Amino acid sequence: MSKRPAKCYTRIDRPPYTRREYVRGGPDPKIRIYDMGNREKKFDLRGELIIEERCQVSHKALEALRISINRNLTNKMGKDDFHFVIHVKPFHIIRENRMMAFAGADRLQDGMRRAFGKPVGRVARVRDGQIICSVWTNDSEKNRELLKKILNIGGMKLPRPAKVRLMADLNKD
Repeated sequence: MSKRPAKCYTRIDRPPYTRREYVRGGPDPKIRIYDMGNREKKFDLRGELIIEERCQVSHKALEALRISINRNLTNKMGKDDFHFVIHVKPFHIIRENRMMAFAGADRLQDGMRRAFGKPVGRVARVRDGQIICSVWTNDSEKNRELLKKILNIGGMKLPRPAKVRLMADLNKD
């Protein structure tokens, strides 16, 4: 059976399901690295990707965001000229009651019997206005335009619209 589209899981309609001791066989998240680039150097320009609507972001979308932003930053700036951090983590476990959808499937499945569902993935629950990721780099007009463009490309990987905010940041957290 194929995977369901992300739009099936972006709405927040249930309480969080995060307790690992209650979940049997929950899948591990695809995203493993949250902090990339040069961690020691002090940078003076900070770019943030901010989500505009409350939703759930899948671990696959976060990994796609990480790969696209990190690859673009490395190719355009070099690996020592930025620091990139993803702030949200996929803790919530999503479940699916799998149903077959072909001729004769009604004889093979249980329907609504035991319909709690099996764990199929993980999502990060985000509020509107929450910072998804931050990038620090040196302040120049070229870097400002480049950072805006790269963060907009990364924002396309998210299920809801996101905006980019740039600010001069003298002391990095």
